[in-house]
Amino acid sequence: MPNLECRMYEAPFPEVETAVMIQVKHLAELGAYVSLLEYNNIEGMILYSELSRRRIRSIPSLIKVGRQEPAVVLRVDHDKGYIDLSKRRVSHHDRRTCEDRYSKSKFVHSIMRHLAETLHLDLEPLYHRIAWPLYRTYGHAFDAFKLIVADPDAAILDSLTYDLTETGPDGQEVTKTLPAVTPEIKDALIKNIRRRMTPQPHKIHADIDMKCFQYDGVLHIQEAMRKAEAAGNKDCPVKIKLVAAPLYVLTTETLDKHQGISVLNNAIKACGETIEKHKGKLVVKEAPRVVSEREDRLFMDDIEKLKIANEEVDGDEDSEEDTGMGDVDLTKTGVGSQ
Repeated sequence: MPNLECRMYEAPFPEVETAVMIQVKHLAELGAYVSLLEYNNIEGMILYSELSRRRIRSIPSLIKVGRQEPAVVLRVDHDKGYIDLSKRRVSHHDRRTCEDRYSKSKFVHSIMRHLAETLHLDLEPLYHRIAWPLYRTYGHAFDAFKLIVADPDAAILDSLTYDLTETGPDGQEVTKTLPAVTPEIKDALIKNIRRRMTPQPHKIHADIDMKCFQYDGVLHIQEAMRKAEAAGNKDCPVKIKLVAAPLYVLTTETLDKHQGISVLNNAIKACGETIEKHKGKLVVKEAPRVVSEREDRLFMDDIEKLKIANEEVDGDEDSEEDTGMGDVDLTKTGVGSQ
């Protein structure tokens, strides 16, 4: 099994007066023992006197086991591995800087760990040859990964090398400079970076009840639906589907969540104004909201089941029940089809 343990940065210990992300492990008599998440969980301690600038009335209210938060490094004993930290000396700027750096570093770490797991390689040599050189060159490996997404053919990875020292036949040591990234590693790394960093569109849904009992109610509903879809644009197209009369759902996909919600609100407004002009009624059941991939998939499954159920009872002329002019099957009208 490959060794998947490794710190995120080249330096084995953090520098004094820098903020690092810690997780509280347990509380002791004099202070709290913590793990430094960016340094492979090496142990540190926060004395209770370093918890707050104010008078401490309750230690559990200031520090909780399991919590992750920034702390400032006070002292580092490189020989013994002791690290003293402070929570009360963390400024607002320190907090924001640390949280932003840790978020990026955690992302890079997940990419590198996945690469090691996939190719059955030890993690630390990959950091030595790939991640840490990228940190040195680009300030943060995350920024290098963004450039790789923008231009996969750029020589960012191809330019990385490492030195390998071997003993030759004559007993003399020979140092060779070799490519740090093999074709296999490059292919796996780029695929994972692009998959993880390429922006994914937000799926946005809104649910409405719409009815119109006029003589041409079906036609008026179709007109209202066309108005709703016309409110979309090429970056944020709007679709409307019948779920089960009188329930309809409006959907869109866009990279800009706020734009998507705004466009669906405009679509609902256009739809409502049109149907009310013909003495119909529209009620918003669920306002525009972002849904997960799972929710969207379940919704599409429900739509398909309802479509099949409708087909099974289609053509039943014996029922005298008046279901109203709002029961329009969009798949047959052509409106709102995919």
